[in-house]
Amino acid sequence: MNGRLLRAVRYFTRDTGIMDGMAAVCGLGGRRAYAYDGREIGKETVYDLASVTKLFTGMVMMRLFEDGRLDLSKRVPYYCPEFRRLGTVTVEQLAGFQRKIETPERIDAQKSREEAIACLREARDAGAPGQRAYSDIPAMILKYVIEAAAGEELYSCVRRMILAPAGMEETWAKVPDKRRGDCLLYGPEYRIEGESRICRRPPARGIPHDPKAALLQGDSGDLCGHAGLFSTPWDLEKMAVALLEGSILRRESLRMLAVNRTGRERKAGGYTQYLGYMCYLKHPDQYYSEIPAAMGPAAFGIGGFTGNHFSVDPQGGRYTLYLGNRIRDRLTVLIPPEGKTRADYGLSEEGQGKIRWTDGRLHFSSVNYVHQKDEHFHRAVEEILNPKGRGRRAENSIETDHPPASPEENGKEGRSG
Repeated sequence: MNGRLLRAVRYFTRDTGIMDGMAAVCGLGGRRAYAYDGREIGKETVYDLASVTKLFTGMVMMRLFEDGRLDLSKRVPYYCPEFRRLGTVTVEQLAGFQRKIETPERIDAQKSREEAIACLREARDAGAPGQRAYSDIPAMILKYVIEAAAGEELYSCVRRMILAPAGMEETWAKVPDKRRGDCLLYGPEYRIEGESRICRRPPARGIPHDPKAALLQGDSGDLCGHAGLFSTPWDLEKMAVALLEGSILRRESLRMLAVNRTGRERKAGGYTQYLGYMCYLKHPDQYYSEIPAAMGPAAFGIGGFTGNHFSVDPQGGRYTLYLGNRIRDRLTVLIPPEGKTRADYGLSEEGQGKIRWTDGRLHFSSVNYVHQKDEHFHRAVEEILNPKGRGRRAENSIETDHPPASPEENGKEGRSG
């Protein structure tokens, strides 16, 4: 493991307790580094990708577009008549978060999978999005558009169009029984929303933490578009390398994926979110950017609620990713009631610290953790990948051995870069 990256990882796992565990990988020009730390974290650990799944959905859409099987300018009901209330919304508007899509009730409030699907089919166009355009609903609907255009299930497309070309053998919508024990446990999770204190019990290992995906997908393997994939850092690294090599999408498709479709400066000040097709793009204000500052304008990426980040820069030839667990025994959401601040709960302005729960126990906070990435993770990545002429000592700190891709390969040397 890389010492500098390990120190960055331990900022999250030990110095602040933001993460229960975390693994990180980065690479540039054939050089790479990795590190991991935390409870239950090893080379075989399997992580819930959460919203990183959306990027897979977007890439499958672009592959179908490349093959001439999906027309992005067509309206959603052209492929899926059951979404009749989206009669004026095109596929590209859906994938690019360019319309605000609402369901009559919360999907995860439904009593069954069938009721949840029926609720989703009643989704309607609620107009242009506001400052925050990002939403789960478009990806959930895009799943059905893809399946109608491809004539096969979304996960089958993911396997054929992404996993196979990239050589990814440890990414699943349904985790094999023999690997269930390697899945992290995401919970219990603690939330404070106004005057309400909520404790969410964890799903079984291998079941998506996202409540909508847990209801719609569960243990069926019928992948949702917005969440539901499980993977390892080493498999995601293969995807990053394959994207840079053009093994998954053509270069022009990557450029098209990463076109800003929502970001603009607001008259009232600030900016709206900068989003492409099922991904985040660089934001003018780095504080709000999911993409590392060192990456170029064509970079794209996405994060996940469980504690994940994935970004790749096709022009600069670099990638950065981490998978973590910010859920287990953590306060994940704090929405103070009017008149109160984080300080009233014993947390720092950045959201760090411990909070005492109703049972008297103290729990670490992972509130606002995404804003710690640039200072305490991406800066370390940049120092590792660009040592700025600090000589052989800096260069030798970068590992070129790939961790084993599976327990069966333990001890074998893998691909470099």
